[in-house]
Amino acid sequence: MPRVVTIDGPAGAGKSSVARRLAGRLGWRFLDTGAMYRVVTLAALRSGADLASDHDLGKLVDDLDVSWLAGQVLLGREDVTAAIRGVEVTGASRFVADSPSVRRRLVQWQRAFAAGADTVTEGRDQGTIVFPDAFRKFFLTATVEERARRRFADLQASGQSLSFESVLEDLRVRDARDVARPIAPMKPAEDAVLIDTSGMTIDQVVEQLVGRITTTDQ
Repeated sequence: MPRVVTIDGPAGAGKSSVARRLAGRLGWRFLDTGAMYRVVTLAALRSGADLASDHDLGKLVDDLDVSWLAGQVLLGREDVTAAIRGVEVTGASRFVADSPSVRRRLVQWQRAFAAGADTVTEGRDQGTIVFPDAFRKFFLTATVEERARRRFADLQASGQSLSFESVLEDLRVRDARDVARPIAPMKPAEDAVLIDTSGMTIDQVVEQLVGRITTTDQ
């Protein structure tokens, strides 16, 4: 049976970068759950769907034609890998994340993705909801200031103009919302290993995870 390593944690903790690199080190598939929520958000914005309507979002996601090819996200035949990282999508994605219908569908997508091969997956509910029996579980965190610095640097590198203060405040708001979410709130799984990535490079975090995986892998 394919194995799954879950990496959960708040925004800016380095989950995606660590998970992607860890998957490369292990030779496993990488599941970017954030991209799934973002592509649904992009489709909802384009269609004019009511973001506050679970019914509308559920109908939308049921009809979507989405595929994942070698690091690319395709909506129909269109490569939307860059488009789903835009500020508008980021700001609206919380509505999609709060939709019970979307979450049910995306859990199906995620489990189907991991059914075919060993997978490293990242998100906020991977170890608690989606893969409760995962092979290994990790929860990455860092101080909110550290996470804001990382997110600010990423935004600058992509050409987006936001102040550090606005990025910091956005993370604080997102943290509070993610923890208080009535559906799949962000929290470590009881059997997850907690790792504070403050002051650590991506490679250092990956090395720590690889060590914990390989030394206990039977």
